[in-house]
Amino acid sequence: MAVPAKLQQIVSLFEHLPEEEKRESLISYSLTAKNSEPKEGEKFDLEDVRKDEECADTVGVFLKMDGEGKAHFRMTLGPQVQTLTKAMTAILCKGLDGAAPREILDLESDFVPRIVGAQLVRVRSQTTYYILSRLKGICKVWLDRQRKMES
Repeated sequence: MAVPAKLQQIVSLFEHLPEEEKRESLISYSLTAKNSEPKEGEKFDLEDVRKDEECADTVGVFLKMDGEGKAHFRMTLGPQVQTLTKAMTAILCKGLDGAAPREILDLESDFVPRIVGAQLVRVRSQTTYYILSRLKGICKVWLDRQRKMES
């Protein structure tokens, strides 16, 4: 399955950087994670706020579907969430904005090492894939509900 165009642009930016520059870019992205938080008064089709074992703090995932069946995400991160998780939040919220839920569910995770680098994937494997798994999870719930309503 192809990587959505917005996400592919980010992957392309990262994959040619040396490891040190990847880390610096990830830190820069982590500082923008607050931009992915819900705005006051925003309404969502699904909300999933919880603390999982594989994450240092509570993470909230908010899904809003538009009239064309495209997904838009917002996320909240507790104060103990690690820098890499914050970076992946900013990257995935931006890169998957406007993708279809099925496209997100079918997305292979092989693009992740191209962003974070092989070394960080080895050291922080749970962290690097956590946000993607949460986004896929909320898309699956939404698709399951749609199927039930159509039956």
